[in-house]
This record gives sequence, structure tokens and C-alpha cells, in this order.
Amino acid sequence: MDLTHLPIANAHRAALRSIERVVGETAPAQDPAAARRGIAAMLADGPVLLLSGAGVSTDSGIPDYRGPNGSLRRHRPMTYQEFRHDPTARHRYWARSFVGWRHMADTAPNAAHHAVAEMERRGWLSGVVTQNVDGLHVRGGSRAVVPLHGDLGRVVCLNCGHVEARPGLDTRLAAANPGFVERVELDPASVNPDGDVTLAQEHVEAFSMVGCLNCGSVELKPDVVYFGENVPPERKRLVSELEDKSTGLLVVGSSLAVMSGYRMVLNAERAGKPVGIINAGPTRGDSRAAWRWRARVAPALGELLGAR
Repeated sequence: MDLTHLPIANAHRAALRSIERVVGETAPAQDPAAARRGIAAMLADGPVLLLSGAGVSTDSGIPDYRGPNGSLRRHRPMTYQEFRHDPTARHRYWARSFVGWRHMADTAPNAAHHAVAEMERRGWLSGVVTQNVDGLHVRGGSRAVVPLHGDLGRVVCLNCGHVEARPGLDTRLAAANPGFVERVELDPASVNPDGDVTLAQEHVEAFSMVGCLNCGSVELKPDVVYFGENVPPERKRLVSELEDKSTGLLVVGSSLAVMSGYRMVLNAERAGKPVGIINAGPTRGDSRAAWRWRARVAPALGELLGAR
């Protein structure tokens, strides 16, 4: 990566600060029963907009970033600037992702995803905005879903803009790398939220990348928003529309460390709408939330469904 180019270097450093952000306690603990009742009342007065984070997908075998066993404890995700401007880093990502995709493709929605879908069916939600890139909310039955940070199931060419479904790319990569996956011992617990896994350098060097179906460029990128990359304007517009028709915001399974999610809390506060949070640990938005329920996501959502 050309760190001598000041705008690229500055954006990369800003992305690293976002990755390294530590979320600590910013508000006093709240009685769980009172928080549960408050969130239930929010849903009764809905429809509420639900923002989901990595904590929703951990029971599907996908690690979160900042939890006690989060992937940041063993792995720093690549920034957009590294991916876009460093061919070696990009090649390393695709070698790692080719192996990690096996695990991501085999994941299934868990009880939390199904609970969110049921909340939508009951009319409690205006929609779901998810920071996750695993596609599990849609597979779990939710309909009005905005994938804020994109979808690992799609690949876009940075040279011409052509979009390809990830399974098709995977088939082409398998043909170009016979026996590659079998030579790698994959520990499912080592797969990162972005679908890649740590590989030995010898495996990275042995990996062969394929090109875009349209222009042949190897500058392919998963259609996800990297640290240091902006959320596309169209998704911002869809989120804004959901915010306008919502009576409040319910954050589920997110530390809100990233600004794209935390901004939704700020928007709700400015609009005078209540914010409820269900998360196992502290979040960046705790001091701005009316209700803070410290709990595991799936059981908490199940309680809300059973109480109404």
C-alpha cells in the first residue's frame, strides 16, 4: 500500500482507530426485568426499527469482533485502503477467504434470527438494519432487511463494477486450485466474521486467483463495507426511510463501536425516539438508551416473544 499518498494514509489510519476502539461502561447497570418491560413497551408502541450486530450470529458459529472471544483478539481485519491499493494483501485475502467460505456457506440461521423474523411478522418492526454480512436474517425469514455493510454472498469487480454471486466465483476458484482446501487444516473457530481464516504463507503463495467474468481483472472484492470504506448512498437512503417510519430503535447484539451503527442511535435521540439495547456487554450507545438489557440475544428475544 502506498502510504506516501496522504489521503490513502490518513483514511487507513482512521480505519485502524475504528478497529481498535474499545467500548467500555458509560452508563449505570439497569435492572434486567425493568429493561425487559421497557423494551416490551417500545415494541407495543411500534413499529420499531431493529439494528442487529454480530451478537445475533454467534450462535450460528460466526464469531463477533469485540466480545470476550471476539476475532479482534487474534486477527485485525484488513482496511479498505489495504485491500484496494495493495495487490499482495488482496491476494492474501482471497486465499484465506477461499478456505473460510466453506464454513460461512454452511452456517444456518439460529433462534435469534428466527425470533427477529417472528417479531416482524407480528408487526412489531418496521424493518431490520443489520451490520452483519452473512445473509442469515433473510434466510431466517426476515423480509424488510437492509444489509448495512453488504453481503459476503456477492462479489464486485473494482475495475468494471461487474457483480457475481459468490458460489459461482467459488466454483471457478476450486477449478483453479485443485486440492487446495484439502491441504489446509481448518479450525472452524478460527474463521473471522468477514469469512477469511489465517493461513500459512506457503498456502497463500500457492493460491491462484481468477479474474472477473466481464473484464478479466483480478481486482475482485466481496460486496461488503470494509473498515475505512463508506456505506453506499442507496443503503443510507433505505435506512433513513425506515428511521422515518419507526417509533423507536432497538439495538440487538451490537457494541455500536462502528459509527455507521452508532449514528442510528444519535438519529433516534435527535428525533426524540426511544432507544432500547439488548447486548451481552457494554455498548457505545448505553448512555443514550432508555433501556439497556444485558443478556444473551436469543434467550432475550424469546422472552419478549413469549411475554406478548
